[in-house]
Amino acid sequence: MRATSPTLITFLNDLRAHNDATALVADCYTFTLRTGLILTYTNADVPITLNGYVYAANSILVDGLKFKCEVGLNVDQQQITLSAGSTDTLGGIPFLQAIRNGVFDGAEVQRERAFLTSWTGAPVGSVILFKGRVGTVDHVGRTTAQITVNSDLVLLDLDMPRNLYSPTCQHVLFDSGCGLVKNAFGASGAVGAGSAASVIEWSSSAAGYTQGTITFTSGANTGVTATIKEATASALTLAYALPMAPVTGDTFTAYQGCDHTQATCTTKFNNVANFRGFPFIPPPTYAY
Repeated sequence: MRATSPTLITFLNDLRAHNDATALVADCYTFTLRTGLILTYTNADVPITLNGYVYAANSILVDGLKFKCEVGLNVDQQQITLSAGSTDTLGGIPFLQAIRNGVFDGAEVQRERAFLTSWTGAPVGSVILFKGRVGTVDHVGRTTAQITVNSDLVLLDLDMPRNLYSPTCQHVLFDSGCGLVKNAFGASGAVGAGSAASVIEWSSSAAGYTQGTITFTSGANTGVTATIKEATASALTLAYALPMAPVTGDTFTAYQGCDHTQATCTTKFNNVANFRGFPFIPPPTYAY
């Protein structure tokens, strides 16, 4: 059973009473990013206006998210395919590159079926077939991306209690609990000669950037953020290769990293007041 409006129920009942009657349907997909940005697309040939949003028909193509109904609390896990052209962008970045950069991480996804009497009129009503959120980005190719989506029941799959005791800090660097300002620990730079997709030569590099991040501000990798696996006095080694090899002179901003130990929090960031670890808990012992 799916809840819908009385108007749509009456419309569908009338269709059932007249066996020769037909209705036009359009699947409308809504993506709500963690930034609050709402993206709307439809598989129809014309734009659909639904719930105050215009669902684009000449942009991203979405395939997937079947309707399932079962008893229990099993998380419905499905895969969708997003197809994008070279002119489709998100925040000035090519759409598929934005997905690779993590823009869709944690985004809410909804598939809604709209019923119409004509392609030029407003929908009679709609019914929600699937609602969930992005789990993992499985593959990003030249024209498509495969994404695994979990139903909202995944919110019940949480470890309890929420706060665990561990030697390392449980805050994410620069989050509200950490309290540090990210820009205060970042530095601008330019790609040096001899760099590759996984190694960035930089004269201002230092060990403090290990486990940090780098975000490119120009060149073919504009908007791409990568994790710094290791930093030396002359280069940054990335955990994963960049989508495109950088060119000498491409600009970026590098941010320092944290290993979440009390020593680093004290000596490197002078932030031990916000340290959320418990390094002095004795290790588990066994009595025989």
